[in-house]
Amino acid sequence: MDFALTEEQKLLQHSVERLLADHYGFEARRRYMQEPRGWSLELWKRYAELGLLGLPFDEDYGGSGGGPVETMIVMEQIGRALVLEPFLATVVLAGGLIRLGATKATRSALLPAIAAGELSASVAHAERQSRYDLADVATNAQRDGSGYLIDGAKTLVLQGDSAEKFVVSARLSGRQNDRNGLALLVVDAAAPGVSVRGYGAADGTRAAEVTLTGVRAEADAVIGEPGAAFPLIEQIADQAIAALCAEAVGAMAVAHETTVDYMKTRKQFGVTIGSFQVLQHRAAEMLIAVEQARSMAMLATMMAAEENARERRQAISAAKVQIGRSGRFVGQQAIQIHGGIGMTMEAKIGHYFKRLTIIDTMFGDADHHLGLVAAGGGLIAA
Repeated sequence: MDFALTEEQKLLQHSVERLLADHYGFEARRRYMQEPRGWSLELWKRYAELGLLGLPFDEDYGGSGGGPVETMIVMEQIGRALVLEPFLATVVLAGGLIRLGATKATRSALLPAIAAGELSASVAHAERQSRYDLADVATNAQRDGSGYLIDGAKTLVLQGDSAEKFVVSARLSGRQNDRNGLALLVVDAAAPGVSVRGYGAADGTRAAEVTLTGVRAEADAVIGEPGAAFPLIEQIADQAIAALCAEAVGAMAVAHETTVDYMKTRKQFGVTIGSFQVLQHRAAEMLIAVEQARSMAMLATMMAAEENARERRQAISAAKVQIGRSGRFVGQQAIQIHGGIGMTMEAKIGHYFKRLTIIDTMFGDADHHLGLVAAGGGLIAA
């Protein structure tokens, strides 16, 4: 297979890399974390000007019609710079659900605003009891005239305290973990009955707990077919995992590069520690882990748009297993080689390890996805 990027994709890669290199140094990132939203609104506008926020949307909605490969390119650069802005939450997750399942009127109202950097959104799906089960939803929506009334609580809503719209999953019928009976509804973050409590995550990003009490959503706010939203939820979760795999590869690559640079300057016993053969071998093993992760991230990207749900899920889960294992190995070795300095907030290597650790837990950790691969008969069916 030809894995080479097209000229347009190379230009996209170079543009994002240059933008983040100019505006996303380690100290600049610290300043962005202190801003009211926990990320830079000015940079968010720059992403819009560059066309990043409309990347996967059709041209009719202010986008450029990009696919999973373009998303992979952007997410890898996001991982390299430890970007705080809600590209995953707004463009990949919420934007993806709206793009694939919303009515034309809803797409016309929301997608151009996202592409222009005028609207941030997030998906309120996970609940405290659900763990990694996408179908475990206790939040309920009851018919009320032409619309719905939503009651429930959501947890770990990515950048939820700065989102202006939520795509909320709610149960219309069935038991708590039934795959049937789920609906997706667009809710205004400022709507009566919506309560948002934001907090900082371990990796410097932000999340929120969202409580909904008698929140009204009109019929035109429904995404997809009411009661049959699970396949769409699963599809977007798979696309988000593929994007996270690319982000993790970017973070791992920088962790490895930073560690090798440190080995060339840190001296012990009068010589640089990079002259010790055992550490050279360790750095080589880190590089192997990065390249293994890169290969599986490419597989996840290629399979993200696969219509066969079983084949897509198996490939995505297999990629998530490798990403989790490689991320842990690269992060642990990077900290070990840096020594005590690697444990301090002043050293950037620890921040990369934190992000890799969070990525492993998002949408299911390596052990969880290994179980899914095994239960499905393996990546390649017998």
